[in-house]
Amino acid sequence: MGSRSKALALYKQILKESKKFTSYNYRNYAIRKTRDEFRQNKDVTDPQKLKDLFKKAKDDLEIIQRQVLVGQMYDGGHLVIEHPKTS
Repeated sequence: MGSRSKALALYKQILKESKKFTSYNYRNYAIRKTRDEFRQNKDVTDPQKLKDLFKKAKDDLEIIQRQVLVGQMYDGGHLVIEHPKTS
C-alpha cells in the first residue's frame, strides 16, 4: 500500500475517532485540527518527513482514542448548540 493510501486511511480513522467525542468543542476542534494538518502536509515527499508525520498522526490517534474513552466516562451533558430548537 502506497504512502498516499496509508495517509488517507489514517486520516479517515482519525476523523472517525474524533467524531466520537461527546464534547461538542473537543469534537469540532479535533476534526478541524486533523483536516488542517493533513492539508498542510499533503505535498510532502521527503521519506523521513513522511515517516515522522505518520508517527505523529498515529500518536495523535492514540491520544484521541484515550480521550474519547475518558470523555465518555465523565460526560458533562450537551450544549444548547447541539440541540437545535424545533418550532
